Parts: sequence; structure tokens; C-alpha cells
Amino acid sequence: MTTHIEDTNQTDTVLRTEGLNVYYGKFLALRDIWLNIPKNRVTAFIGPSGCGKSTLLRCYNRLNDLIESFRAEGKVYYYDENLYAPTVDPVEVRRRIGMVFQRPNPFPKSIYENVAFGPRLNGYKGDMEELVERSLRQAALWDEAKDKLRQSGLSLSGGQQQRLCIARAIATQPDVILMDEPCSALDPISTLRVEDLLHELKEQYTILIVTHNMQQASRVSDMTAFFNVQTTEEAGRSGYLVEYDRTERIFQDPQQEATKEYVSGKFG
Repeated sequence: MTTHIEDTNQTDTVLRTEGLNVYYGKFLALRDIWLNIPKNRVTAFIGPSGCGKSTLLRCYNRLNDLIESFRAEGKVYYYDENLYAPTVDPVEVRRRIGMVFQRPNPFPKSIYENVAFGPRLNGYKGDMEELVERSLRQAALWDEAKDKLRQSGLSLSGGQQQRLCIARAIATQPDVILMDEPCSALDPISTLRVEDLLHELKEQYTILIVTHNMQQASRVSDMTAFFNVQTTEEAGRSGYLVEYDRTERIFQDPQQEATKEYVSGKFG
């Protein structure tokens, strides 16, 4: 019998990893990750390519399960629920912990149907018109889309498509929103609109964002985790967590030399 994740808001820590190791086959992609993600904050994951930022992000909603060679050791908790317990339903995990990908990926459906798709799939019984409008408003897209809800989501600009994808994630009423480089394919104006949106959304959601843009991390996040790659004889080349702290401290007073060199642009 499948156990659904219970809502519990008794702690300020929403997601927690304890000694997490992630493998793809024999390759150790991430090693010994201990990390607490606070509620109603934006947490940024930064670090060079290949250090496991996106891999960790996908651990939180079990998207890595779709990769045949994936294997996780250690614990990943959503509040006090072990997300990798055999009784936990990955589909329910993904409803509670939504995802926005690097490139806008609207469904080949109308704007309205893009937003309504997830709630319909989950058996939503409320007022769908109201939910679609509220989700588009929260994604700062309602004013631009309200007169063309029946037009294809693919007809929108790139920045609008990404906000539509955010609205689609919001519509399933998640607790956490994961964003994997959500602005990397956007122009500067669209990027700023998404960044402004993040400040508004964290009032209601816990947000994790992977970004290669140091300025973006410093602008939008409250907490920053810096990951790096290390090669060891026993594990080979694997990603690990170097430092995790308030964003202001990571960028202005990092405690590790590697963090200082990365945020100052000496490597990356």
C-alpha cells in the first residue's frame, strides 16, 4: 500500500539530506551531502559544470528515478518523511515538489490547458477557472495572457513560456518549486522578470534554483550552496558540497578558499 506524504509545518526545514551519495552505475556523482533547506526561502546551488547541482535538485522530487543506472545511498527527507522509503509514491512527491526546467517546455496545448493539465490529472475538484487565473497571476502572466487563454502556449515568447511553466508548476499547489537554470535560455529583460517573480513566490513557496550566473544567485537567493568537483583515488571524480551559508556571507565573506576563488571568478 502506498503511503502519501503528510503535510507538516512544524519545522523551518523543508528538505534535508543526510549523508547522501548518488551513483550512476559505478560512477559516484555526488558524495556525502548533508544539507538543510529552509522554508519560504530561495536557496541557490552554484558551482562548476559537473559538480552535481542538477543531480541533487532532481533527488528532491525523485526525477532521477527515471534514469535506469541511478542509485542513492543516505537519506533525503521532506519534513520528517524519507522520500526514498519504499512506501512513498514518487508521483505524490512530484506533486508536492514541482519542477521548472532549463528551457521553457509548454505542452502543445492552449495556455489554459497547460495550467489546468496537472490539476486535472490529480483529480482537482475545485473551480478550475479560478485556479488557472490565480496560477497565472502568481506567475505574473495573467495580464499578458488573459485575452488569449485558448491560444497555444507555444505562441508565447520565451520569457512568457517560462512563466507559463512556472504557472503550470504552481497550479498543482506544491510546497516546493525546483528550478534548474530557469533563465539560461532567456533574454536579460525576461530574466529580470523571472527573478522579480522569485521574490514574490517565496512568500508562499520554498524555492531551489540551480544557476551558473553568480550575479543572479546573489540577487535572488537567501541561502547559497557552493559545490565543487574533487578527484580521489577511491571514488574518482565526484561532486561535493564545499560551503553552505547565507548568500550575503557566501559572496562577501566565504570561509573556504575554493568558494572565494569561485565567486570571484578565478575558476568555473
